[in-house]
Amino acid sequence: MLLDQHARVHTYLRISLTDSCNFRCSYCMPDEDIETMPSSHLMQIDEIETIAKKFVQLGVTKIRLTGGEPMVRKDFAEIIERLSCLPVELTLTTNGILVDKYIDVFKKNGIKSLNVSLDTLQEDVFFKLTKRNQFKKVKENILLLLKEGFRVKINVVALNGIIENELLDFVSLTKDLPLHVRFIEFMPFAGNLWNKEKVMTAKKMIGIIEQKFDIIKIKDLPHDTAKKYKVTDHLGTFAFITTMSENFCDSCNRMRITADGKMKNCLFGKDELDLLGQLRQGKDIESVIRLSLHKKSKALGGQFSNEYEQADASKIENRSMIRIGG
Repeated sequence: MLLDQHARVHTYLRISLTDSCNFRCSYCMPDEDIETMPSSHLMQIDEIETIAKKFVQLGVTKIRLTGGEPMVRKDFAEIIERLSCLPVELTLTTNGILVDKYIDVFKKNGIKSLNVSLDTLQEDVFFKLTKRNQFKKVKENILLLLKEGFRVKINVVALNGIIENELLDFVSLTKDLPLHVRFIEFMPFAGNLWNKEKVMTAKKMIGIIEQKFDIIKIKDLPHDTAKKYKVTDHLGTFAFITTMSENFCDSCNRMRITADGKMKNCLFGKDELDLLGQLRQGKDIESVIRLSLHKKSKALGGQFSNEYEQADASKIENRSMIRIGG
């Protein structure tokens, strides 16, 4: 088993395929010119497969592919085909724009669930957030996934000043569509201009939703990061990822590999160990994996306290979100 010092068993691996993206969302990317890593710095197909196999041997049962946008890699389909041979649940997080191009690849290789990032239902706001005029395409691809029988989770970063105007519209989506909408409290990363005033907490969002809808709490499963709810007689559900107001670090089972092959034991952790460098030197990577987990902090990467209002974003040592992997 992959254990840390706090007796947490790790079975879930997130692998970033690239730090490149075809959107430019401010909460993910620094507000500056972006220089993506050269291909030689990224994990290659054989390296991704070798690293994934080692984690599966050590007990990983779920792998999520992330980016940037994972589907912008030209060898994305082959990566999926390779990893689909492993005895794991394989899934991915995407902005949705290339779903129609790869949907047959998903079906062929047993992918049943995707997370799609979508922070607004308004076309003009979508352009403001992403710097791209692709709202209709993303919407069409979400409906395509549902039509083809995929389980679809919509990831909504709850930005104060935007989300309160759209919260009820997102919940209304779950009436006739079997969508699972997840509102994510805004988290601090390098260059994303985080401050506590931009955080809309789950408690505040629930208060708004309860004014219009009759909602019920759904039982959460072990290791769930999202606290799930449902409106009576709606087909879908909605949930809150309460990283800032009520962290779920005690039950964390997640590990991350960046696109350049560094292992991060926590989304907020500053420590990175070089798996890819170890692999390219012909050395076994298990010792590095176990050392990374041994160094894992009890909560929030040891970067800030449970009182998010006291967090100082300027003092947090971390990558930008796009360089970590969503």
